[in-house]
Amino acid sequence: MDASRYKRQQAQSPSQITKNTFGITAAVPKAPSARPPIAAPRVARPVVQMPTRSPRPAADGLRNRLRAAPAPVPTAPQFMAPKPPMPITTPVAPPVKIAPSVVTPVAPTPAPAPVRMPAFDMDLPGEASPSLFKRAKSRNVRKMAFRGAAVGLILLITTGGLLVSQTLSKTNKVFSGSTGTVAALKKDVAPELLKGEGAGRINVLMLGRGGGDHKAPDLTDTVIIASIDPINHTSTMFSIPRDLWVTVPKQGVMKLNAAWQTGVFKYTGKATPGSTDPKAIQAGFDLVDETLAGVLGINIDYNVMVNFDAFKQAVDTVSGVNVNVPTDLVDPTMAWENANDPVLAKAGAQIFDGKKALIYVRSRETTSDFARGERQRAVMLALKDKVAALGTLSNPLKLSGLVSAFGNNVQTDLSIKNASRLYGIVKEVSDAKTTSVGLADAAAPLVTTGNINGQSVVLPKAGLFNYGPIQTFVRSQLKDPYILKENARVLVLNGSTVSGIATTKADDLKSYGYNVVGAANTPNTGWTHTTVIDLSKNKKKYTKNYLEKHFNVKAATSMPDDTIGTNGADFVIIIGSDEANLTQTQAR
Repeated sequence: MDASRYKRQQAQSPSQITKNTFGITAAVPKAPSARPPIAAPRVARPVVQMPTRSPRPAADGLRNRLRAAPAPVPTAPQFMAPKPPMPITTPVAPPVKIAPSVVTPVAPTPAPAPVRMPAFDMDLPGEASPSLFKRAKSRNVRKMAFRGAAVGLILLITTGGLLVSQTLSKTNKVFSGSTGTVAALKKDVAPELLKGEGAGRINVLMLGRGGGDHKAPDLTDTVIIASIDPINHTSTMFSIPRDLWVTVPKQGVMKLNAAWQTGVFKYTGKATPGSTDPKAIQAGFDLVDETLAGVLGINIDYNVMVNFDAFKQAVDTVSGVNVNVPTDLVDPTMAWENANDPVLAKAGAQIFDGKKALIYVRSRETTSDFARGERQRAVMLALKDKVAALGTLSNPLKLSGLVSAFGNNVQTDLSIKNASRLYGIVKEVSDAKTTSVGLADAAAPLVTTGNINGQSVVLPKAGLFNYGPIQTFVRSQLKDPYILKENARVLVLNGSTVSGIATTKADDLKSYGYNVVGAANTPNTGWTHTTVIDLSKNKKKYTKNYLEKHFNVKAATSMPDDTIGTNGADFVIIIGSDEANLTQTQAR
């Protein structure tokens, strides 16, 4: 989403983070205990120059976690005392009765059309940011953030030529994480290794911070997930609002951009920005990952953190980038950075050095957010293309210089081996197959602005800490590649006495990417246990694995009742009273 449209009335300062982390308690709204946090299955992964740590306890996916008893609301010292927001009520449609034995075709959900790369807010951490739906003028141009520029560098790291197996010691400095290899990163992965729908994707969390002597240098004001489909060769850039008000596990409530800093401060035991301790950096990664898992309902596999200087250094190391400027870019508010010349870039082909490229992607006062987003995207692609075109990968001198820039300004838990494998996957993804989405897209925004204790924050439209609609949307955008590839026909039947449950479960499965061909009732009710029947003769093994884990059952190979029509389905799911009652309980 376009984070540049947010406006906060009061900055979240390091002293406030200190209060949250080190013992000043205040009453705050708590997340409802009915919605348990998601403990996503993770592999062990230390960060730069850090020995391998023990893996987190594995889980069998989101479904099993929802069956477990909800975890208690954290009671740790809280960040601040917000005023409770006005309750938001959503009308619930009455259940739809389905005639027995009549199969109603359900059209598969069409794949989302590619959208343009959004603009990214570029104010410095701690500065006022524009409101969600209206662009406001910058209050201090000299303190504008690296946010959009940092995205370009992060994309270079995850999709560009650095991700190759090299033996240079400086490369090891960047890619020295000994993180385990997630299942989706492996070739010919066995179905049973995939823990649940969505596990076939590779999710890289990309964070950007000011660093150095910037105000609040450890606030991560760029929060983007690059989700890669290694099977169908597509990728999705998913931006999350930096001001989203979240519950951080065991740390209280705060803006999302403070979560990484809170993890670092908690580990070090002091509120001192700029820690270079690999374990502290990893602690920050872990805390953000856990927080986002609860909000979005997906796992984060790897992390990349970049600061402002790395972008300029990277562009200068490859002797500039080639950008075709469509029209003159004039911005008097940034003339001071351009030798007092308000014309930042002339129309036509240009070669930008690091400083010029940074100015080009930061300007926004005299153009639209959409135009700025287009400029950022152009520079991102130009940087990636320049690395490849100049043979940087095969030139030890250039590679050494480029990696040196990263080594001082980038942290990641990718190892060289995993980075190399990731590069091999991403280089097959064309620009046309890269989409970008956000929670505040104009078509159907899922978030809104609010005020908590004098701070302008972003809240779910469904209500404080109600992330259900957000998770459904995320699933629909980040569908599992194996489900899409097999495209198995799935029929959902209601064998319980709960009216409309077949349609409810069919809609739920469609949000995961399943090809649901119908929803109906069985001829007779009274089914106690939910049953999954595999009629594909094990030809759709990934779909079978996911459905077994989704419903926590073992698939049968034949229909238990010959009077039930199958409508040519590969899989038939008969919803019993166990699943129906669970669904009703979760909906309350």
